[in-house]
Amino acid sequence: MPLDLSTARERRVVRGACPHDCPDTCALLTTVENGRAVAIRGAPDHPATAGVLCTKVARYLERTYSDQRVPYPMRRVGRKGEGRFERITWDEALATIAARFAGIAASPDGAQAILPYSYAGTMGHLQYGSMDRRFFHRLGASLLDRTICSAAGKAGWAAAIGASVGMDVEQYENSRLILIWGSNSIASNLHFWTRAQEAKRRGAKLVAIDPYRSATAEKCHEHIAPMPGTDGALALGLMHVLIAEGLLDRDYIDRYTLGFEALAAHVREWTPERTAQACGIGAAQVTALARDYGTIGPAAIRVNYGMQRVAGGGNAMRAIACLPALVGAWRHPAGGALLSSAGTYPIDEHALQRPDLVRGSPRTINMVAIGDALQDARDPPIRAIYVYNSNPVAVAPESSRVRAGFAREDLFCVVHEVFQTDTADFADVLLPATTQLEHVDIHSSYGHLYALANNQAIEPLGEALPNTEVFRRLAARMGFTEPCFRDSDEDLARMAFRRDDSRVSGFDWDTLKRDGWRRLNVPMAYAPFAHGGFPTPSGKCEFVSESLSRRGQDALPQYIPPREAALTNAALARRYPLAFISPPARNFLNSSFANLPAFVQEEGTPKLDLHPDDAAPRGIADGDRVRIYNDRGSFTAQARVGHKARPGVAVAPSVWWQKLTPDGRNANAVTSQALTDLGRGATFYDCLVEVVRE
Repeated sequence: MPLDLSTARERRVVRGACPHDCPDTCALLTTVENGRAVAIRGAPDHPATAGVLCTKVARYLERTYSDQRVPYPMRRVGRKGEGRFERITWDEALATIAARFAGIAASPDGAQAILPYSYAGTMGHLQYGSMDRRFFHRLGASLLDRTICSAAGKAGWAAAIGASVGMDVEQYENSRLILIWGSNSIASNLHFWTRAQEAKRRGAKLVAIDPYRSATAEKCHEHIAPMPGTDGALALGLMHVLIAEGLLDRDYIDRYTLGFEALAAHVREWTPERTAQACGIGAAQVTALARDYGTIGPAAIRVNYGMQRVAGGGNAMRAIACLPALVGAWRHPAGGALLSSAGTYPIDEHALQRPDLVRGSPRTINMVAIGDALQDARDPPIRAIYVYNSNPVAVAPESSRVRAGFAREDLFCVVHEVFQTDTADFADVLLPATTQLEHVDIHSSYGHLYALANNQAIEPLGEALPNTEVFRRLAARMGFTEPCFRDSDEDLARMAFRRDDSRVSGFDWDTLKRDGWRRLNVPMAYAPFAHGGFPTPSGKCEFVSESLSRRGQDALPQYIPPREAALTNAALARRYPLAFISPPARNFLNSSFANLPAFVQEEGTPKLDLHPDDAAPRGIADGDRVRIYNDRGSFTAQARVGHKARPGVAVAPSVWWQKLTPDGRNANAVTSQALTDLGRGATFYDCLVEVVRE
C-alpha cells in the first residue's frame, strides 16, 4: 500500500539542556513533529537527571508556545513604564540602536555611558556570555559587576578551598550525615534531594539549617532555624565544640590544612552559649550538631547561596568551607561539601568573551546597585542600557530606585526578552528573544559533573533571535571588522572548553551534540581533596588566608553580623523589628515562569509567612491582607500564620512580577542595595521590616 504523504508525520527527538539558574542543569529530550515541539522530558540516560524534571521545566512548552511572547521588534509609543509599543522591523531596530550607541560613543561622555545589564536568564555559555561580551568590550562600554546572586559565597568558598569545586552530587546517597544548609532543595535542587532521600532510606541523618521551615526542612530529621545572617556564628560555634572535644582528624589537618592553631585560638570564644545567643537557637542544639558532625561519617554538607545574601555572607561561607577539613570528611567520596561544581569545568572564558578587545580602562558598575547607578551623579552618567537575560525592575533590590532610574526619559533603554517583563515596559526598543528550544548552546553545571549540548529543536518563533545573532548583527552595524564577530554559534561552542585540559579529553562539541552529555574526566568515586591538592596558593585548605590578608581582609573567617539587626542597629530594630527574607517561590525561578498562567495560578497571590508569636500582637490572622514596609518602600501580601517562619522572621516567597501583584510592587520594594563583605554581592536577606494588617 503506498504511503499517504498527506498524513505522514516527521518525528524526531532532540537532545538539549535546561538553561535555567539551577544547579541541576538537566538533560532534556524534546520530541518534535513536523517542526513543532510536542513533548519534553528529562533524559533517562543522564545520571544526574535520571529522567526527572522539576514541575516548571516539565511544562517548558507552555513557555515556548506562550501567546505572551514578544513576537517581533517594537519601539515605545507611550510613556516609559506604560508598556505600549508599535511594531518595527529588525533593520529599523538595529539601525536605531547602532545610531544611538555610536552617537554616545562619539560624545564627550564616550562609550562608558553605555551599560550592558545581564545575568543568568540563560546559563548556556553562548547565550549567557560570548558574542555579547565581545561586542560591549569592543564598544568600550562600562563593565558590569555581575554579583547579584552568588558572588559572596564564591569568594568565601575560594578563600578556603581555592575554587568552586566540591563533592560529586551522585555520592550524597552514600553519606551518613547530610547538613542541608541554606537550601530548599525540593524547590531549587531537586536531583540532590533525590539522593539525600536515598541516603535517608539507607539510614543517614538529614539536618536542615534554615530560618524558614521549608518543604525540605519539614522532611529532614532535624531543623535548626538560626536568625538570618547568623550562619557564620553557627559555623564558628561548631568549630569551637569540634576542637574543644577533640572531634578532629588531626592527621588530615596536619597534612592538608594551613593555620589550624590560629583558627583554634580564634574560635575559643565561640562557646555554644555565645553562638546560641548570636543565632537565636539553643546552646544544646549547637553542641549536639557539632557532636553529630564530628562522629557520624562520612559527613556531607550541601550549602547553597541563600545564606550568603547578608552583610557577612562571604565570611560565613568561608567558615562553613573550613568544617570538612577539620573532621577529614574530604577523605571520602561521600564526605566533604558542595557549594558549586562550576570550577571543575575548564571553561575558556577568554576565548568566548575576548577581554583583549576592551578599549582603555572602562569603569565597572555593580549590578546590585543599579537603582543608584541610574540616578546618582556619575561622570559620565549612564545614558544607555541594554538589558538581556535579566529583569532588573523585578529582581534588583530597592525597586523604587530601580523603577525611577529606568523611568528617566533621557535614558535610552534596549530590552531583548522572551516576554514583556516589568523591565521591558520601560524599553525604548524591545527585541524578541528565543527560548532554549530555538537556539544552540553548550552547558556546564554548578551542581554536577556533566557537560551538555543544547541542540536547536525548532525554528525560532515569530521574529525571535538568540543573543549571539543579535550582537553579530549589531557589531556589523557598528562597523566592527574583527573576525571574531563572524564566529558562528558552532564556532563558539567549539571554543567553550580549554581543549588542552585533561578533564575534557576524549570528547568535543561534535561528540556532545551527538550524545547530549558527557561526564568530565574525573574518577567515578570522586573525592577531589582526599589527599589535599586544594586549588589554593598553598595547595591546602586555608583556615588562614594570606591572599585575603594582603587585600585588607581578615586572615581568619570572622562573624560579621547583619547590618540590619537588633544587635547592630537597635534604633532601626525598634522601628522595624522583623527580619525579612524572600526565598524562591516553588513555582517561580527568580522571575522566570512568574508570568505563565499555570504557575501564577499555583502561587495564587503574594504570601507572607509569619509565626503566631509575631502575628498575634499585630492583630494579624491567617489570610489577612498585610503591608510589609520599611524606609525603602512597601508591598502587600496575604498572611500565612503558622510555624514555617521562626519567631522574629517574616518570609515572602518570591520573585513576583510587579505588574502581576495586587499593588504593583514585590518583595524588592524593601530590600537593600548594600553589598556583602566579600565578592560585592547582594544582601537581600539583611533586611528589617514591620508588618501591619491592611
